[in-house]
Amino acid sequence: MDSSKAQQLLNWPQPRNIKSLQSFLGFANSYHCFIKKYSKKVTTLTALLKKDSPFIFNEEALCHLQLLKEAFTTVPILSHFNPSLPTILNNDAFYCALGVLLSWVNDSGKHSIGFDSHKPCTAELKYEIYYKELFGIVWALKHWRTFLLSLYHYFEISTDHSSFQ
Repeated sequence: MDSSKAQQLLNWPQPRNIKSLQSFLGFANSYHCFIKKYSKKVTTLTALLKKDSPFIFNEEALCHLQLLKEAFTTVPILSHFNPSLPTILNNDAFYCALGVLLSWVNDSGKHSIGFDSHKPCTAELKYEIYYKELFGIVWALKHWRTFLLSLYHYFEISTDHSSFQ
């Protein structure tokens, strides 16, 4: 991210109403693929946009706003995809979001290719955790399909859920 845009983001005023929050999230959403666990970080903020809930920007929302701003200033360095190297698809399901990391490994270590996250709909939020993990794997396979189909070899799926290990 350009340093002037990062500075603009850090100086962004606290949202006072729904329109100002929508404006901030619109700006932030354009960089979501560079932020690990983005959907989890914006869950509290997007909950304020619901029609039936009042707009009360409390301490929790302010904390999530600051965490999101900090995430923009500590963006990880992403590597170019190399289909000849061993590839790992990391999946993690939370109560409110799914997170995915695609990376490859060589002698110098693990290198991130890209992050993405998904905020499940209301019905998907009711899934048991092992179904959320499976749903996350299926969603990740669809999302990174182009990369995974171009591999010269098999890839590894990594999850932190004990029943899949």
